[in-house]
Amino acid sequence: MTALTPEQIQERLTAHPSWRLEDTWLARDLQFADFQIAWQFMNHVATCAEQQDHHPNWYNVYNTVQVRLSSHDAKGITSRDFALAQSIDHYLADVPHTDLPATPIFSS
Repeated sequence: MTALTPEQIQERLTAHPSWRLEDTWLARDLQFADFQIAWQFMNHVATCAEQQDHHPNWYNVYNTVQVRLSSHDAKGITSRDFALAQSIDHYLADVPHTDLPATPIFSS
């Protein structure tokens, strides 16, 4: 698996307008109504990640989940990251949530 070029990434991002490029990551920050709904989201993504054998980096505090996708072995973003982003987008189409502006992970 090879990393996509910056041009390929930008082209694919048009189909995923809620995602952004952040260094070598596809990034999305989400807020849900409460912790239970955030955890249900994470549980669903964990199932997708296992099925796709591709796992996100993420950070969760109460009702907020920050998702970062990158292919470590390719040292960049690959089609696998966009496939997992698609699975996440599909799930979120039916779940009330708010897309948050870019926020640093572990900010104080």
